[in-house]
Amino acid sequence: MDLDEQAHRFRFVIRDRDSKFTAAFDAVFAAAGIEAVKIPPRAPKANASAERWVRTVRTECLDWALVCNRRHLDHALTTHVAHDNTARPHRGIHLDVPIPPKQPTPGGIDKIRRIERVDVLGGLIHEYRHAA
Repeated sequence: MDLDEQAHRFRFVIRDRDSKFTAAFDAVFAAAGIEAVKIPPRAPKANASAERWVRTVRTECLDWALVCNRRHLDHALTTHVAHDNTARPHRGIHLDVPIPPKQPTPGGIDKIRRIERVDVLGGLIHEYRHAA
């Protein structure tokens, strides 16, 4: 995902005060029209959404896999993010998914013909879909 393609969707980036976030980091977002907002000092709960996401990725993905190198980590995280956004129900949005499926679900039980299981991340995550 390129920032230029998705920049219109965001107004803010919330970040902590870590020294790895330099002025150049903020300048990249400012050039795209996104304001970088720093959380207050010594207030980790102010960044609760990011902390929750990191915990979810660790417990559902990384704690169950032996990551070999950066390419493997990138693949695992990219696959998990795709699963999280398109298949995993979220409580904050009434058990819906952030990005709805392209194919609508069948309206009734008589419309369901067959369910297929799709393994994600080598079987670490199982997704279930209506078979065509």
